[in-house]
Amino acid sequence: MADWDEFLTPYKQAVDELKVKLKGMRAQFEKEHTHSPIEFVTGRVKPVASIIEKAAMKGIPLDRLEEEMQDIAGLRMMCQFVDDIKIVVGLLRRRNDFRIVEEKDYISNKKPSGYRSYHVIIEYPVQTIRGEKKILAEIQIRTLAMNFWATIEHSLNYKYKGRFPEEINMRLKRAAEAAFRLDEEMSEIREEIQEAQMYFTKNKEQADQKSQ
Repeated sequence: MADWDEFLTPYKQAVDELKVKLKGMRAQFEKEHTHSPIEFVTGRVKPVASIIEKAAMKGIPLDRLEEEMQDIAGLRMMCQFVDDIKIVVGLLRRRNDFRIVEEKDYISNKKPSGYRSYHVIIEYPVQTIRGEKKILAEIQIRTLAMNFWATIEHSLNYKYKGRFPEEINMRLKRAAEAAFRLDEEMSEIREEIQEAQMYFTKNKEQADQKSQ
C-alpha cells in the first residue's frame, strides 16, 4: 500500500458520519418512546497493523482490501436487552442512506468460542473531492454483557496470539454462557415488571371508572 493515510481517510469519514447518524437514531427513538433500544454507539477504523495481519491470515491481497475486508470501518451499537437487538436491526433495515450487504447472526448461531453478536455489513457512500466513494463498514449490535465478554476475550486473544490454553478456552466458553444467561434473566425480569405495570394500570383505570 503506497499511502495508508490516503487509503484510510474515507473510512475515517464514514465512521465519523455513521456515529452521528446512529446516535441520532437513539435520540429520535427516545423522543417517541420511554425506552431506547440503543444504549450507546462507538466506532473505529482498524489500525494498519491489524489490517495487514488480517489480510495475511485471510489471504486477501492488499489491492483487494476495499472489496474483501468488511470491517476496516467498524461501529458498535450497545443494547441493554437481547430483544433490543432485533429492534435496532429493524431500524437499520429501514434506512435509505446506506445499503445492507450482509447480515451475520452470531446470537442465534454463536461462534465456537462462545462469541455472540449481530453483525450488519453495509455499503456506505462517502463524498470525497474525487466524487462519491462507497465504503464497506461493519456494524456490530450486542448487549452490554456480550460486549464485556468480547472485550476481555479480545485482549486475551492478543496476549496468547490466538492460541488459548485449553483450560482458558473452556473457562471463556463457560463465561460466555453465563453472560448470555444473565441477558436472558434480565429480559425476563423486564417482562415481568412490564406485565405488573400493565396489570396495575388496568386495575387502576377500572377502579377509577367505578368510582365515577
